[in-house]
Amino acid sequence: MDFELTDAQRILVETIRDFCAKEVIPVAGEYDRKEEFPWPIVRRLGELGLLGILVPPEYGGAGLDYISYVLVLEELGRADGSLTLTVESHNSLAANHILLFGTEAQKRKYLPRLARGEALGAWALTEPGSGSDAAAMQATAVRKGGSYVLSGTKNFITQGSVAGIYVVMAKTGPAKEHHGISAFILEKGMRGLTSGKKERKLGLRASDTAQVILESVEVPAENLLGQEGEAFRDVLAVLDGGRIGLAAMAVGLGRGALDESVAYAKQRVQFGKPIAEHQAIQFKLADMATEIDAARLLTWQAAAAMDRGERVTKLASMAKLFAAEVGMRAATAAVQIHGGYGYLADYPVERYFRDVKLCEIGEGTSEIQRLIIAREILGREFA
Repeated sequence: MDFELTDAQRILVETIRDFCAKEVIPVAGEYDRKEEFPWPIVRRLGELGLLGILVPPEYGGAGLDYISYVLVLEELGRADGSLTLTVESHNSLAANHILLFGTEAQKRKYLPRLARGEALGAWALTEPGSGSDAAAMQATAVRKGGSYVLSGTKNFITQGSVAGIYVVMAKTGPAKEHHGISAFILEKGMRGLTSGKKERKLGLRASDTAQVILESVEVPAENLLGQEGEAFRDVLAVLDGGRIGLAAMAVGLGRGALDESVAYAKQRVQFGKPIAEHQAIQFKLADMATEIDAARLLTWQAAAAMDRGERVTKLASMAKLFAAEVGMRAATAAVQIHGGYGYLADYPVERYFRDVKLCEIGEGTSEIQRLIIAREILGREFA
């Protein structure tokens, strides 16, 4: 297996790393403290083509492969989890759902705007009463002549209050073994489409998370995304790619925790010498580095399989599960290495610790990932 990056990929990594060093890292803590969405940086991401990473050039995007995509997310994750989640959810979920299952007309209408950053995308699946059990959603879409009328409430929606284009899942018929759910493309400004309360969160505070409220929103039938009643199958395919993206984000956050810990351990003196010379610290750093490298390789393996067009359900869940838990362990160890200073907002590891927890929850909890992996190993009769 060839682990060498192409020249283009190396240049991409260097470009993103330089961008983060100059424009993201210096302000990430302040945006987090203010719980403010970083519009100036997001607009710069659009200029750099990072909001259309997976979108083909004919629709205005960069048309990069999944390996390049996870490289970008890792570099962003090293700098700022909130910004990374914005890029990941916009690309992996909203834009990718339209790219994978949209009609040609839908792709040409919506993907260029998303790819250029003229509109952010939001993907609305979760509801107040349905998280892991997504098929238990209550939002409805009733056909009315040449339109569908959508009603319901969506919860924990990333970009929920700042998006311009929404992909919304709703029931168009009685649920029968995950059939009966459909997807629709909505646009900001449609009558009855509003955002509810903006959530205050443990971490990722500069990422926008809000309720999306549907009050008899009339949506043209041409905005049906995919086949009526069959969106749940499409959702699972979209989530496979999203989980690879979230794994890369977790690797980046873990790497940030490690980098900060190495730097701190070299300069922090206790008992007459830098704590990096104490075996207790060395062992923590060694475990962090080993697990982060393993998580990265598993994420790359899933991304490479995606690029080959293979079914990636098991690999995506493995990568997301392992990387998320490795990232959490790395951030926990980083806080411990920093001691009392690790508990202060003055040091980035405090933010990494809060941010990475989402990776064990979003786009399927670690428990759900284990169920998926077990099902893939044992066969569906054991599901």
